[in-house]
Formats: sequence, structure tokens, C-alpha cells
Amino acid sequence: MLAPVLVLWLGYGLGPKVAMVALLVVFPVASGLHDGLCATPAAVLDLARIARASRLRTLLWLRLPHALPQGAAGLRIAVTYAPTGAVIGEWVGASQGLGYLMLMANARMRIDLMFAALLVILALTLLLNRLTDRALARAGL
Repeated sequence: MLAPVLVLWLGYGLGPKVAMVALLVVFPVASGLHDGLCATPAAVLDLARIARASRLRTLLWLRLPHALPQGAAGLRIAVTYAPTGAVIGEWVGASQGLGYLMLMANARMRIDLMFAALLVILALTLLLNRLTDRALARAGL
């Protein structure tokens, strides 16, 4: 629904695809971070108030570390949505890419080519998921 508008605003090429991916990725991460920021234990916040910590210091030193695990969970979800956003962007306005290949294969009744593109997208999604899991595990999240 939003993809055609992005194509009108940003033209054909890489712009609408990047915008579509960014829109799909930003909301799970932001939602996870918001939930994590709101879930900071009240006792910790009371201790910060007693110590007269500023709001910025409370955010950086107390709330944000408590929000990182939920933000990481949102990132894991977002990484699985990213290839889908790129394919949607290619369906609407592209002249190359896996989404474009799927559209052309569908128009020519090449079901085998369509499923091959789908398997490549699946493999890319699984690879991105695995890389994200490893990076977050290294970071201790």
C-alpha cells in the first residue's frame, strides 16, 4: 500500500527499496526498545532518584542497558522482515532483483524460476538471521 507512494516520491531504483526495508525494520526495533525502556525495575529508578541522577544519566546508565535485550529481540524480528521489504520494493518499482525476477517468472508461467527465487530469498533470510544471532551472542545479548 505504501510502496507505490514511495516509488512516486523516490523514483525507480534503490531509493524505494531502501525506504521500504527501513520502514519494515524500524518498527520492531523501536517497539522492542520502548518495551525495554518501560520495563526498567522501579527499584532501580528509585535508587537513581535518591542519588539525584539526571534524566540523561538515568536513561544512558540504567534504562538503556535494561532495554537492550528487548531491542535485540526486535532486531532479530526486523532482520527476518528486511528481505521481504526489499522484495516488495522490487515488485513495485524495479527492473532487476529477485522480486522483479519473481514477477517476470509469474507472468511467463515459470513456476520453477519463481520457486528458485523464493528459495534464494529464504536462504538470504536465514543467513541474515544466523549472522544477527552470532553478532548479538558476541555482544552478550
